[in-house]
Amino acid sequence: MGIQEELREAVSAGLATLGIELPGSEVHLERPQRLEHGDWSSNVALSQAKQAGTNPRQLAEELAAALRSAPPRFVETIETAGPGFVNFRLGPGWLHEILREVVTAGEEGYAASDLGGGERVQIEFVSANPTGPVHVGNGWFGSYGDSLARVMGRAGWQVSREYYVNDTGGQMRSLGESLLARRRGEAPPEGGYQGEYVLELASAYEGPEDVLEAGRWASERILADIKTTLARIDIHFDEWYSQASIEESGRVADTIELLRQKGHVYEEDGAVWLRSTDFGDSRDRVLVKSNGDATYLAGDIAYHRDKFLTRGFDRVIDVLGADHHGQVASLKAGVAALGVDPARLEVRLGQLVSLVGERMSKRSGHFVSLDFLIDELGPDVTRLMSLLSSIDQATTLDIDAAKRESMENPVYYVQYAYARIASIGRVAAERGVERCPLDQVDLTLLVHPRELDLLRQLAELPRVVAEAATERAPYKVTNWARALAGSFHGFYHDCYVMGEDVPPRLTQARLLLVEAARIGLAISLRLLGVHAPEEM
Repeated sequence: MGIQEELREAVSAGLATLGIELPGSEVHLERPQRLEHGDWSSNVALSQAKQAGTNPRQLAEELAAALRSAPPRFVETIETAGPGFVNFRLGPGWLHEILREVVTAGEEGYAASDLGGGERVQIEFVSANPTGPVHVGNGWFGSYGDSLARVMGRAGWQVSREYYVNDTGGQMRSLGESLLARRRGEAPPEGGYQGEYVLELASAYEGPEDVLEAGRWASERILADIKTTLARIDIHFDEWYSQASIEESGRVADTIELLRQKGHVYEEDGAVWLRSTDFGDSRDRVLVKSNGDATYLAGDIAYHRDKFLTRGFDRVIDVLGADHHGQVASLKAGVAALGVDPARLEVRLGQLVSLVGERMSKRSGHFVSLDFLIDELGPDVTRLMSLLSSIDQATTLDIDAAKRESMENPVYYVQYAYARIASIGRVAAERGVERCPLDQVDLTLLVHPRELDLLRQLAELPRVVAEAATERAPYKVTNWARALAGSFHGFYHDCYVMGEDVPPRLTQARLLLVEAARIGLAISLRLLGVHAPEEM
């Protein structure tokens, strides 16, 4: 049982002596923002005072007195504060327990949980049309989707990553027309594709003057390049799902017929409509136009029918750009019309990404490829910079600042902490200092404020991973990694691990603390898809 559970059970038992029944699982605990207020705090007196027929402050005092008569393990003082908070100040022993837990569980076990209960979740992200190179916005949201998959996987979800390949329809024809025009030495048609990449494709294409064949050929080449680009920042997919496979198999028509049988479809003005207002949409939506063409919505509903009803995912998370905002209600209505709880479909909308810097001022045009950003910053910086804040916040990235190797650069700051840890290991090896087994090390020697601060940060990682998973917020792991790096840099500066003035027993305790910090950083960097460097 961890310290939080012990405190909750103790509070529950203390309340019982006052005639208040509250399971330990319902006792709320939080970490005070200021250390002088203690290590843990509970607002239980505020929430239970009305039931007890007293005021919160009085209940807090009575509860504190009851707890002092049989204090939980590690608790040194129990105080009341404010309108009715009960604050617990613990001795360093609970942090030494955290160190044991981190080192024993290691990289594979620490901060891992079964929170997701094995729920099968599919995360669809990037899904850029294979009509041109993947751009910065797609890559930015790609880092989010991939890290979300990593975080949820560590927290007990069964995660599948999927890329939806738009390899059919008018875009393929337009791509083929543009390629063939370029091969003939002509300008692409109005509304066609203008990029230099079309010229390169045209020079390599040896097929017939067939628009669809040329478009499909070009899209396959572009998709291969997209896979290569995403692999540069360690993004890989379990499934590359073809839109053409849905349309050509007749599943769109089958889905519309299913909706018709459920009574959710009607015809008007020669078109086929979905009664989406029955499911919370602002207006009914067209599924088949009067000319017989199915709409994008019809294809999307068929695709999500496949996700939920054919492949049987318990939950689907779509990561889309902000320009898809207007489609969310319609898609959820379509899912509901299929008989699927729309709450099982989550749509995460990413906001605009802007780039500034000297190189950007010299570029012409509005398209910035992800490859350009990776070339400028490197894979690690590209990944971590895209995970500094929530996906729903617009971002301006200063490329010149991101490239600086200084402690003001958050990527450098975190990776340098890991490199410092590795350097301690190398120095220990050079001096012939071997780390003793955990059960042979006296952890009670770790009492320096820097040591305890580092341990407090490590204690937070399980909670952070759980929150990042449930709130779909990988940036919380980034924030934690930066905080841990800060604590380690402080420890590195103030607490020598080896040296003439450091007793051997303290060296052993600090070597274990360094190993725990390494484990924590390695876990967080892996969840973020960022390399943990041995040297910088």
